[in-house]
Amino acid sequence: MSNFFSKAEVTSSGRPVLLRNEVECHLLSAVDLEPEDHRHFSLLKSGLLILTTHRLIWLPSSSASTPTCASAIPLAAISHIFSSKKSLKSVFHSPRIRFQVLVSSTVRVFDPGSGSGSSSGSGSRSVVVTAVIRGKGDCDGFLVKFWDSWRARAWETTETSGSGSASASGSGAATGTGGGLYSSDGSVRMVGVAGILRKEQEMWESTDKNLQDAFQDLNALMSKAKEMVTLAEKMRLKLLSGTSSQTSGTNDEDMGSKEEMQDWLLSVGIISPVTKESAGALYHQQLSRQLADFVRVPLERAGGMINLIDAYCLFNRARGT
Repeated sequence: MSNFFSKAEVTSSGRPVLLRNEVECHLLSAVDLEPEDHRHFSLLKSGLLILTTHRLIWLPSSSASTPTCASAIPLAAISHIFSSKKSLKSVFHSPRIRFQVLVSSTVRVFDPGSGSGSSSGSGSRSVVVTAVIRGKGDCDGFLVKFWDSWRARAWETTETSGSGSASASGSGAATGTGGGLYSSDGSVRMVGVAGILRKEQEMWESTDKNLQDAFQDLNALMSKAKEMVTLAEKMRLKLLSGTSSQTSGTNDEDMGSKEEMQDWLLSVGIISPVTKESAGALYHQQLSRQLADFVRVPLERAGGMINLIDAYCLFNRARGT
């Protein structure tokens, strides 16, 4: 089965290594992946299924008797998601989610990110894959977010400036309609009930405009935050490589300033923090794994020991809490 699905990279704590701008959306435990019409492949049994904005990631259970590699299915390779059908038979069986995947001529899941993406996509065929949920997760909620992530096609989004300009023009049109409630010179003033109603309408439109501006600023801030985290990570790696190549005659003051810069960069943020909404019952397990990945770098820089309150503050600041 490892030859059928794409291989996914994981950290030392068992968390998936996310792609650029990839964010986790939902998790389900104890999930089997069963490709139909491929009986000569072994099945992926009782693993953790993670839905992101770019992929479906299957992680093997830590208690599995046989070692299995982490696997992934790009959402771009999915051609159709079947709707769940409620029947009397489904009451006595584990919930199932069926979707159609493009398979290349080499009998592998079509990966648009590979070098031969166009050729593989042109000669591909479809295979139905069934996800059997044997745990107690929210299958319906997972299916809804599965549809949303697949339709959003976040892997195709490269720039957010276009959407920002479009929303800005939309707010400008709303402002223009709000100004049409009064005459051009402003000399005519309505009194009585009509004046009260128009003043209420003006207040509502002003509130709506302020809300639109606020959400535009929030979206711009979120998009810039991802860029800042990426930039900070590049700066941190550059500083670390510079520190390792320094000679013994380096100025202590320069070393101190670089260490302060590294401490600041460590606390910039985590792009995809684990949340209760996405992890559900697995929140504490996945949060501890993310903490283990995050605290490794400051622990190495501090010589293997760090105050608990310092780790707490650094991690919460990176998560934005």
